[in-house]
Amino acid sequence: MKKPSLCIVTPALADANNGNWQTARRWARMLSGHYRVTMAREWVPGDEGDVLLALHARRSAASVAAWAQTHPDRPLVLALTGTDLYRDITVDADAQRSLALAHRLIVLQEQGPLALPEALRDKCRVVFQSGMRRQTLAKTTTRLRVVMVGHLRDEKWPQTLFEAARLLAPGEGIHIDHIGAALDPALGEAAQATALACPHYRWLGGLPHAATRSRMQRAHVLVHTSRMEGGAHVLMEAVLCGTPVLASCIDGNVGMLGTDYSGYFPPGDAAALVQALRACRAGLGEPTGRLATLHAQCEARAPLFDPHTEQAALLGLLHELR
Repeated sequence: MKKPSLCIVTPALADANNGNWQTARRWARMLSGHYRVTMAREWVPGDEGDVLLALHARRSAASVAAWAQTHPDRPLVLALTGTDLYRDITVDADAQRSLALAHRLIVLQEQGPLALPEALRDKCRVVFQSGMRRQTLAKTTTRLRVVMVGHLRDEKWPQTLFEAARLLAPGEGIHIDHIGAALDPALGEAAQATALACPHYRWLGGLPHAATRSRMQRAHVLVHTSRMEGGAHVLMEAVLCGTPVLASCIDGNVGMLGTDYSGYFPPGDAAALVQALRACRAGLGEPTGRLATLHAQCEARAPLFDPHTEQAALLGLLHELR
């Protein structure tokens, strides 16, 4: 029996090297045993497809509208990003139209449905992103190794990290590696200035995924300063590397790490981040220290990010529409 065809529309393909691309590639792999999967930046009438799965309500709006007009009875699934949930769907007509046209909505963390109008929540499903467990690599006990991963753009709010680096003294034993390309040139300049002023801070620019993951495996803690997230891929990867997280207390992060997680700091509050980093440094190597507590809490969330769980959630959602 011929497998049905499924087109994944994602504005971010391999050249973007971001979380949306990682999600789209992983979903393509997970669904390929059940569907003939293609990936594209947009869908236009005349392209093949029995099912459309689009990422991003606003940026994929043209593809969603074209599919709905051409194939009104064929399944249309829309996965929502952080900028969708926490900005665009409240102000952008194209994003709002995409929500209305979709037969199912996907959010990537458990707080996501609460950002939707109540009338749309029945067609929303939570699909946690997943990855393979990675070995926790050897970590030094002489200093706290901190890593932040994310391209430099306003939504990631890297200014919080820049300010935190300046509040830390070089001799405190807290060393920060910052990975991410400067999508905003002004933020790239700020990162360079911070590196010049703070010998304990390094901006490494964009790195290949494998190199980034290796640095996460060797870090004691991952810092995530975003002001807006739909469900950050890097949080899941850090948890699966056995690396605890210090994250801004926003819905997208709480939906990934849980409401009772103790590693949050107020968004944009560099002083609170510094206080948390110092607590981690003070408890380095102690079985009851701050890092050990965060590690145990992350381990409790790790089963949510199992690939079999993610695949089953995707297939179950698609089965509802067939």
